[in-house]
Amino acid sequence: MLFFLLKRVGTMLLTALCLSFIVFFLTNQPAMLEKVAKFEGNSRMSDEEVARYLENNGFGQPMVVRYGEWLGVIPGWTREDDDGRITGRCIDSGVDPAEAPSYCGVLQGDWGGSRVFREEVSTIVGIRLALTGKMMFWVMLLMVPAALIIGVLAGMREGSKVDRGLSTLSIATTATPEYVSGVILIAVFASSAVGLKWFKGTATAAMENATFENFFLPVLTIALYGMGYIARMTRASMAEVMTAQYIRTARLKGVSFRNIVLKHALRNALIAPFTVIMLQFPWLLNGVVIVETLFNYKGLGWALVQAAGNNDIDLLMGISVVSVIVVLVTQLISDIGYVYLNPRIRIS
Repeated sequence: MLFFLLKRVGTMLLTALCLSFIVFFLTNQPAMLEKVAKFEGNSRMSDEEVARYLENNGFGQPMVVRYGEWLGVIPGWTREDDDGRITGRCIDSGVDPAEAPSYCGVLQGDWGGSRVFREEVSTIVGIRLALTGKMMFWVMLLMVPAALIIGVLAGMREGSKVDRGLSTLSIATTATPEYVSGVILIAVFASSAVGLKWFKGTATAAMENATFENFFLPVLTIALYGMGYIARMTRASMAEVMTAQYIRTARLKGVSFRNIVLKHALRNALIAPFTVIMLQFPWLLNGVVIVETLFNYKGLGWALVQAAGNNDIDLLMGISVVSVIVVLVTQLISDIGYVYLNPRIRIS
């Protein structure tokens, strides 16, 4: 197990390194850097002024060198102007250049600064990730038990009316995008036009004080979409288990249907849905972009939209790295959990 974990951690680090370089390459194209120069300077800057700004701020170096600086494995750039003043990547205003560190990248805990929010990227990501994590917690708390119950009930008696009804419901929720179900829920339950003003709060207020009125609709919007997929997988797994030979043997021995489901079929039926449930974490982290924007809930998805819309390179990189780490960690947990749930699987 230890060798397996070390091997997987090494693979995770290599994957994170490759993906972060791809994102860095895409966000540091000349057209993107030109927007950065005009955002920091003047929208009417000439091509010569843009080139001068980029050269003076370290953007004129090769792509690999700048990635190494961002990562923290290459010393940050420095420059001395005509007045003898020294500036650089690792030199903050008011700090003696001689005392400034040579390396200031992600490995040193410096994620850069957001050009839009004028704050440290690590601070923004930490705050927004906590808000999204709060939403993810309540979504999983609602989505997973409901989906498992629906899937188990549908798979217990394959082909019955209950199975067909619940399967149709699962397909309908999965086939409805979040921006459609979110608008429908707002129009029906929170709009004065229809008259059912059951939810009067806003998701923005839920950032500080989450209540049922201001937080249930965005949570339900996300949960409905993922619920159907988990329920369908659980239903298929449960239906397969119920036709297994050991289930037939238990029936012939006179074991009650309730005990067959709870003591024999349920655990084996939950092996496949467990992997699907773990895959919901990276989906939730990135799939909440639409819902957070729709309900104006300023979590990580909302920050990603703001960073992409304003070409905030450092913030885009920070959110991307966090997303990659969450995906890789949940995959590792999924693999380990699958081994313990299914004794027939062994790590060699």
